Amino acid sequence: MKTFVFLQTEGGGAATGGGSGFLLMMALVFVVMWFFMIRPQQKRQKELRQFRQSLQKGDKVVTSGGIYGTIVEIKDMYVLVEVDQNVRLRFDKSCILKDMTDAPAK
Repeated sequence: MKTFVFLQTEGGGAATGGGSGFLLMMALVFVVMWFFMIRPQQKRQKELRQFRQSLQKGDKVVTSGGIYGTIVEIKDMYVLVEVDQNVRLRFDKSCILKDMTDAPAK
């Protein structure tokens, strides 16, 4: 014969105090995520947007595809980059990642 054990809770009321602790913990998790993940990403995006707006003719840049070149012409939505003598490529401004003007040449 098998023996079954049933556990009963005292009183028929619901547990109290658990809801506010859970909400406080979730709020704390969100605040930590904001400061360590969301806020730095927004700061990087803002810096990159300002960099792309401040591009000038003659700047040495690197594209998202890893192509190094010098800016020859700038328009609203694209830049013309010279990668070699008489080799010019047109890139969307969103593809320009870094300014290599101050980088040492090897």
